[in-house]
Amino acid sequence: MTRLIQVPRVLTIPVFLILFIGQGLALSDSPGSWSEDEGVTLEIWPEGHLGEDATSRGVTEDSRGDNIIRMTDVEIPSMEIYRARGDAPGPAVLILPGGGFSILAMDLEGTEIAEWLNSLGVAAAILRYRVPKKPEEAFQDTQRAMSLLRWRAGSLGIDPSMIGVIGFSAGGRLAARLSTNFAERTYEPVDDIDSISCRPDFAMLVYPYLLDRDGTLADELAVSAETPPAILIHAQDDRVKAEGSIYYFLEMKEAGVPAELHVFPSGGHGYGLRDNGHAVSGWPDLCADWMKGVLE
Repeated sequence: MTRLIQVPRVLTIPVFLILFIGQGLALSDSPGSWSEDEGVTLEIWPEGHLGEDATSRGVTEDSRGDNIIRMTDVEIPSMEIYRARGDAPGPAVLILPGGGFSILAMDLEGTEIAEWLNSLGVAAAILRYRVPKKPEEAFQDTQRAMSLLRWRAGSLGIDPSMIGVIGFSAGGRLAARLSTNFAERTYEPVDDIDSISCRPDFAMLVYPYLLDRDGTLADELAVSAETPPAILIHAQDDRVKAEGSIYYFLEMKEAGVPAELHVFPSGGHGYGLRDNGHAVSGWPDLCADWMKGVLE
């Protein structure tokens, strides 16, 4: 039994398209240890591994008048831990903010998501992956972060077999890639942490970016029977085409992996948890219920 709790619904959501296949979860396990300090921020790589020229841990940009905190110039990636309260080990989620691989939307798709997960009894870890314009390095950071989170699970109060990932926009692409490319590292292993599985146990892809290419799922997203269960959220009028999420779902269906897809008629892109006046704003309730089912 996990600490994940069901919260009351605040909204009944009309859904333009809901495709659903049953629920289930393949688990992995590994040892871990952690200090008891609160508010821990971890560097993803050993000191000096990224070279002497890597010095910036991120620069916060001035507001553009849209109430979004943006971070860029991340040369040394890190992971900020939001611990869940309780005694028994419970689930955790690695958060991958979006930003077109140029910036990280640190509050909209980072801290606000962590606080929401904590309210459900789920620990969270926000990854500050390398930007700008370093998608391959960002994916290396993502693989490493998942292994590090699992490696450190023990005294953090995390069950290492219940660590999922949630990604938004570009972060959604990283989450999908992590879900389909966990068997091999895209970098030379550094230490024992890289011997720990980087496969997420479940995935939430919220308006994921560029999952499709030439009318099909992108080649690098090779869904298989080992791909973790997923829920996908998209709006039909999103400037990032909903077809990518649909193709990913159909590949999951073909592979026999439990998946759930919600495509709403309107809502656009980049809303995070904030109510934009469209039914898609109810996605957190859908994901909370889905997580509860996956983790039971």
